[in-house]
Amino acid sequence: ARDIGKIAVENGLSLSQILKSLTFLRTVIWDVFTEELQQRKFAPITMLDVSKIIDPFIDEINHIFVDIYEAHNHEQMKLAYMALEELSVPMVPLSKGIAVMPIVGQIDTHRAQLIMETALEESAKLQLNYLILDISGVLIVDTMVANNIIEIVKALQLIGTKAMITGIRPEIAQTIVNLGIELGTIHTKATLEQALAEIGFSILN
Repeated sequence: ARDIGKIAVENGLSLSQILKSLTFLRTVIWDVFTEELQQRKFAPITMLDVSKIIDPFIDEINHIFVDIYEAHNHEQMKLAYMALEELSVPMVPLSKGIAVMPIVGQIDTHRAQLIMETALEESAKLQLNYLILDISGVLIVDTMVANNIIEIVKALQLIGTKAMITGIRPEIAQTIVNLGIELGTIHTKATLEQALAEIGFSILN
């Protein structure tokens, strides 16, 4: 059952298809025993005893198939979620030593950790001098989100990458002030264009 289940998954057979084949197996087995009963004139109680063995046996095969498909589906969902996470934290290299990380949507604890890991790993791999975190697509910035951004900037400084924050909308700025959040020495610019201009990156007409 385990071997057949793995082969079925690898060949793209659905769970319903494999369970239908199991129904066929059950029918064949019971046809054989029914014929045996008639030929040897077994007592009906014998068939009852046989059913106590055969039915649990086939049910166990059924459970094995279901477990294999559930494990496969879980792995596929895990891979899909990992791919989605990678897309949710893109790193966009602009030039040697310069990259932008546009952040869109809500930032929770898990995503903040993902942003931290991606920023550090990619900055080190690309040997970035500057990383611009653009949060113009972040709708809500509360104390937790602001603190996470501060921690990300500090961590980048430790590996020699200067971080700049852009895209802080007026309402977000007001929220940060009202919450009493201190951004400290974090460098901010209104737009991505301003940040790029400050570090000497420009488009030649």
